[in-house]
Amino acid sequence: MRVIIWIAFCFVCLNCNTTKKTAGTSNKLNGTWIPVKEEIGGTSLPATAFATQKLIIIDTTYTFTAESIDKGVLKYDSEKMDIYGKEGVNAGKHFTAIYKFMPDSTNKGEQLAICYNLTGSGYPETFDTKGQRTFFLSVFRKE
Repeated sequence: MRVIIWIAFCFVCLNCNTTKKTAGTSNKLNGTWIPVKEEIGGTSLPATAFATQKLIIIDTTYTFTAESIDKGVLKYDSEKMDIYGKEGVNAGKHFTAIYKFMPDSTNKGEQLAICYNLTGSGYPETFDTKGQRTFFLSVFRKE
């Protein structure tokens, strides 16, 4: 009887461990992202403006650290993203965005570009903010 219980225990432990690994690596967006470039309305921001910022994505939740901490929910599909602020200065707000992965020549990884429409009234069509005062572009590298 002890052998059967031990085998069942090992089976459960192995399955739980596999599930955690799969859930943690199944989403390419998951991780800590550090901005390397930001612009709004066609104007590039100086590196000092985003030097302490970071974006953490875990499946459908995000935490963005800047002057304060924002937390919320992400919904994404087909390179489009809906961002719903739940805590912080953007609580109750909805932003729309497009995103894409790009090669990063400096560390041989990938960069993540997100172009936000800060009004939430539709998705940007390109990653260009020129002439769009409510469009914000951020390019991140994975930490």
